[in-house]
This record gives sequence, C-alpha cells and structure tokens, in this order.
Amino acid sequence: MTRVYDLAVVGAGPAGVAGALTASLAGLGVVLVDGAARPGGQYFRRPADGFRAERAGVLHHGLDRFTRQWEALRERADVLLRHRVWAVERAGETFVVRCLGDREERPRTVTARRLLVATGAHDRPVPFPGWDLPGVLTAGGAQALLKGELVLAGRRVVVAGTGPFLLPVAAGLAAAGAEVAGVHEANGRFGLAAHPLLAAGKAAEALGYAATLARHRIPYRGREAVVAAHGTTALTHVTVARLDRNWRPVSTRTVACDTLAYGYGFVPQLDLPVQLGCAIRHDADGSPVVTVDAGMRTSVPGVYAAGETTGVGGAVLAEVEGRVAGRAAAADLGRRVPPDPALSRRRDVLAAFARALHGAYPVRPGWQDWLRDDTLVCRCEEVPLSAVREAQAMGATDARSVKLLARPGMGWCQGRMCGYAVACLTGETPGAPRRPIAQPIRLGDLATSARPPSGRSETPLEG
Repeated sequence: MTRVYDLAVVGAGPAGVAGALTASLAGLGVVLVDGAARPGGQYFRRPADGFRAERAGVLHHGLDRFTRQWEALRERADVLLRHRVWAVERAGETFVVRCLGDREERPRTVTARRLLVATGAHDRPVPFPGWDLPGVLTAGGAQALLKGELVLAGRRVVVAGTGPFLLPVAAGLAAAGAEVAGVHEANGRFGLAAHPLLAAGKAAEALGYAATLARHRIPYRGREAVVAAHGTTALTHVTVARLDRNWRPVSTRTVACDTLAYGYGFVPQLDLPVQLGCAIRHDADGSPVVTVDAGMRTSVPGVYAAGETTGVGGAVLAEVEGRVAGRAAAADLGRRVPPDPALSRRRDVLAAFARALHGAYPVRPGWQDWLRDDTLVCRCEEVPLSAVREAQAMGATDARSVKLLARPGMGWCQGRMCGYAVACLTGETPGAPRRPIAQPIRLGDLATSARPPSGRSETPLEG
C-alpha cells in the first residue's frame, strides 16, 4: 500500500529543508523531494564528496548551519534526491506528487495530506547583441560552476547586471583565481543608501565583499552595463556603456575578456503552484509570486509556499519562511504548536529588506534600446527581435500571440530564459507560466501515468 505522508516538501534548498525539519520535529510524517543529487538548492550548491571546496573559499557563509539542519532532517524524514517533480495534483483529501526518480528516471508518485512548494528561482536574463556567444553566461551559472564543480567559468571575467548578487559572484571568482576585469552595476552603486536601518544587518557581509574586490583591485562601477558581446566562435570582448537613469547608453568603450557573467535578478519557479491553481500576485519588482498568508498558506487549502516562490529575498528569509510554513502545516494537522512572534517579526524585517532591494535595483526599460533587429530574443528557437516585431505588425498584442506566431518560448527552456524579455517587448507585466508538465518527461512515461496531470481527460496527451 502506498504510504500517505502528512507533508510532502518539494525543494531541498534553505526553505524546503527548514520547513521539512520544523514539521518533522512537530511530529508530522514528512517526505522531501528534490531533483538534484545533493541538497542545498542554488544557494548552498555544493561539490561532490571528496572535493575540498572550503580550501577554495567559494562557498557561502551559513553552510554549516544548513548542513546541521540537513543531517537532523535525514534522521526524521524520508528524503528523495534525484527525483524531478513534473506534476502535482489534488486527489480527494490528498495531494499526489509525480516525479521521475533515480538515474533511470523511473516514474514514481508521492502522496501526502499537505504540500509545501519551495522550488526556488532561476536567473532573469535580458537579451543584448552577442548574448548567445560561448563565454557569455548568467551570473548564477558562473556561481553554480564555481560552487558545484569548482570550475572557473573563464580566466578574465567581466561581471555585469544589477543587484547585490553581482558582488559575491565577483568576489568568489576572484578568490578562486580568476581575473575579474570589473563589476558593472546598471543602477547606482549605493542603492540602499535610502534605507540605512534595513541595510545595517547586511553591512558586515557587504564590507567583506568590498574588501575582496579592493584586495584584487577590481573596479566596481555604477550606471554602467554590458550592452553587447563580441567574438566569432567565442567571446573576445564586450561593449560597456555608461547609462542614463533609464539605462539608455550615453557613451561606450570595449573591455577584453573571455567570459561575461551577467544577471538582472531572479524569477521564481511557479510551475507547480500554477498547476494547483494557487493565486498569484506581482512582487515589488514586477515578478509573479505566490500569494500567501502569515502562515505561508496559499489560496489552495493544504498547499503552502516558502522561499523564492513567494518573493525573491535570499537564503535567510527563505529559511525563516520555511520554518513558518512547517509550523503552520503542523498546526493545521492538529499538532500543538505554540506561537512564535519573534519568528514572525524576523520574517517581516527580512521581507522589508527584500522589498527595499527590489526598489533599489530595478530593471529599467532602457535595456530594450540595446537591441538590434538581428539580436536573438529567444536563443532556443533562434528568434530575432525582427521576428517579434513582425509578429506584432501582424496583430500580436501580447506575449502569447507573439509566441504562437514567432515561436519564442517554444524551445528547450520553455520560456524560462526569454519569457521576461518577450513580455516586456509586448508591453505586458511578466506573468506566471502555465505548463501542465513542469519537467521534461518521456512520452512513454507520460502515457502510462495513472492519471493525467490535469485530471480532466482520459488521455494524458489530449489538448
């Protein structure tokens, strides 16, 4: 007989592990599911056992605390790593989590009375001429190579984009031996100057990054951005522009490099909450996020969300939200959970800091002026800006219509990389994806599933 857990948690990052551990300590039967081989999510991405990553100085602070939580969780709950969740659905009073498990990706289902979604976020790129060249990658990609594989993305690296995430990326690359030619922040360098009290808690961390940049003589320049990348078979140099307040180029120069690590924030991964019909709102930076109450409950009874799915705010906020969600799930299932007002206050303070960050480091519309007609907007399907404009000339007035006419978002990433840009180019506020299948799955496995993801048709392939 299939076991019915009290709580299933999807995501083994800071939010998911904290939520699963909190719920298990309260007496719930918990299972945690994650598609990666090792826990930690994107923030605590770690190399395989046997690598001495600490010697390279590339892992984030807070890893010891996370590791202790993980070890405690493994003693109290079931853990399914290497299990990619492709669909979730309600089945009466329970939730069914459908995943592909182990190296053979065998279909497997997990059933639970409650569900916590903590699936994190991915990089939010914006296109520019040459962003499809080898050697151009997101800041998160460069960080993942370094933290997860101890691999430097390149020898001479330019870091560009907006937001405080650029600082640990540059500092980590420099500490690991890369020559960082510069950090180019598209907004001002002192974005949080208007919020000194909120920023005070992060002062020590920021000073640490500043010291690393100073030690390696890395310039940190505001109101600058990489507006084009150049090379034939690989990146050789980039064009750096001085920007006005709307990000329109005022003057330009070139910088030689073999790698560009760029980032413009993050986009929450909402495939599973959208499948379940959870209410979505727009965060301070315009990103779609899951709507939750004070206990991290979504609009769908029995479903909770924590971490970046409810708004990008960093690992510390994600952990706190996970703990809040775990406590709420335990209380909703009848366990005695005493109030913890200090935890709620901490969440409020951290969430306020996250909102301040969004306000200090917005993505301004001037990036669209960097594009040329032949600039690829969708790299998977090789759709240039001219094709998007042609679709609009044919009558497309929104991102979905452009997708149907010009195919951006129909490739391997399913719009994760180009969806934001296409929405902005059509004048829309970026919305949440609506995918009945959250991860790639073989047609044979889909056809033999007990029920279709939507629960509405006799055949999983209908519609």
